[in-house]
Amino acid sequence: MIYAMNYVKKWIKKCESLKLQMYMDTKGNPTIGWGRNLKNGITLDEAELMFQNDFEESISELEACNWYPSLPYGVKCALVNMNFNLGIKKFLEFKKMIAALIEKNYTLAAQEVLNSLWATQVGQRAKDVAVMISEGK
Repeated sequence: MIYAMNYVKKWIKKCESLKLQMYMDTKGNPTIGWGRNLKNGITLDEAELMFQNDFEESISELEACNWYPSLPYGVKCALVNMNFNLGIKKFLEFKKMIAALIEKNYTLAAQEVLNSLWATQVGQRAKDVAVMISEGK
């Protein structure tokens, strides 16, 4: 039975074809993957899996920056939160903050966070990030 179901899974995947970007199916429903209808949302388990993948990607993106590994743990945590929200492309636009981090000037780095458009958009999140950075721990 398991062998037969594995065959059926492969058959369905072949029929559906994999699409990693959302698209509208033939009935106009938002769809992704191998025909997954998103009209009714996703399960908590699916959301957790996606979150874990995005979280790990956020860390990996920062670890690729040569200045990141030497930062204190708390500062790294704050930057992971920030990068998770912004994405690495936008995160790297915080050039003054990054320069301050390289110089270990955590007070200035925190000020750069708070003096950003991002801070006005995310409110308390930016304040929390800035506090963690300013502590330099």
